[in-house]
Amino acid sequence: MQEIQFDDLETLNGMITDEYGDYGPPKTVTQEMINQFAELTGDRQWIHVDVERCKKESPFGGPIAHGFLTLSLLPALRSVESYRLTGYGNAVNYGANKLRFLAPVPAGAQIKSRSRLKAVEAKPKGTMVTNEIEVGIEGSKTPALIYEMMIMYNPKRS
Repeated sequence: MQEIQFDDLETLNGMITDEYGDYGPPKTVTQEMINQFAELTGDRQWIHVDVERCKKESPFGGPIAHGFLTLSLLPALRSVESYRLTGYGNAVNYGANKLRFLAPVPAGAQIKSRSRLKAVEAKPKGTMVTNEIEVGIEGSKTPALIYEMMIMYNPKRS
């Protein structure tokens, strides 16, 4: 794995690509995870938590994960990267340029992620890195979500 200094804009700009990297290992989204997320967030909509009703009434044939549960699993999904940033003091989630939920994630599905470096920009406080992340569902051609994540890499404090 190539190590790149977080403020080496020339090298980082050379890593920008239209192609996604490889998928990381899959993770199963269980009904228990969905139920726990529903309790934590207060979003107990039946399409997520009422298994019997979902079997009868849902267009998906069973419960589906909350979109934001799928998004929140990104740290656990760890896509395969060809490089690693080094030399920074901290990395802060700066926000999103784009977030789209494209397909439901059924309870019991396995999901996986892959990413690509989309943009790099020098900022007064550090380096802004934008990665586009795709979460795929095993057995589906349509991704569950696409997310442009912005991370600010800040220098070490003296």
